Amino acid sequence: MIKQTLYFANSAYLSKKNEQLHIAVKNQTKDNSYVRPIEDIGIIILDHPQITITHQLLIALQANKVVVVSCDEKHMPHSLTLPMVGHSEQTKRYRIQQSASNPLTKNLWAQTIVAKVKNQAAVLETYGYESNRLKVLVKRIQSGDPENIEGQAAAYYWSQLFDDFTRSQDGEGPNPMLNYGYAIVRAMVARALVSSGLHPSFGIHHRNKYNPYCLADDIMEPFRPFVDLVVYQLYDKENVESFLDKTSKQRLLSIGQLDGKWGKIMRPLHVGISQTSASLYDCYAGRKRKIIYPRILIDK
Repeated sequence: MIKQTLYFANSAYLSKKNEQLHIAVKNQTKDNSYVRPIEDIGIIILDHPQITITHQLLIALQANKVVVVSCDEKHMPHSLTLPMVGHSEQTKRYRIQQSASNPLTKNLWAQTIVAKVKNQAAVLETYGYESNRLKVLVKRIQSGDPENIEGQAAAYYWSQLFDDFTRSQDGEGPNPMLNYGYAIVRAMVARALVSSGLHPSFGIHHRNKYNPYCLADDIMEPFRPFVDLVVYQLYDKENVESFLDKTSKQRLLSIGQLDGKWGKIMRPLHVGISQTSASLYDCYAGRKRKIIYPRILIDK
């Protein structure tokens, strides 16, 4: 089932009534109220300083593994809230995750970069750019990526996709769009990891002690090119002032509805992402050797 992403950009009072999300919105002309089934929601994004959310609703959202994303004064995702308990075997799975050997995590990181670079190549091919350089680089990826093929691939990828572009968290051009889309994907991945009984802090590559979502940042890498696909369509080089308007946000909020190919089966990202997190745990537990990542199908 495809989980909904709900976005609130106006003053609202969010509460739980009859086991459902009750939304009361005020505007200058009238008051509106409506409900949404909590079990149908995957992510809620709060993007207004005058939104009130009740504690009872927060507990119900967490019980249903709903991620709550809060935006800052620049309307960019700033923080996310996840449930502490996501799986019945959580303690056991944490122990297995933490006991992963260094050779295993290096192998998993190599798989992740291979999947990411292949999807970057698919993005370039979709829009008619040369991708052979990335295909050559994929073959050089080794356990742990000691040559930093990820960085080499990224430098070539961005130089082809956008003119005079530097990928940066605080950069201009399409960067705000990319940041917004990546934040949505990060929330999706973190939710899936918690649902599989994994701790999003214990990464396979990222090790920043100040980052509580190291594993989410690792596993989301092959999903980033799905965001790039959408941003390339939205970005208007002649009108950069409209880089993140209402229409752009609506498109980016629907990232989870994009189709990816997991093995031989096409699934929306919101649905298939749980297969990725489940396969990751199977790798930790020694039942599988490969993480199942989605592939972008080339659209020409």
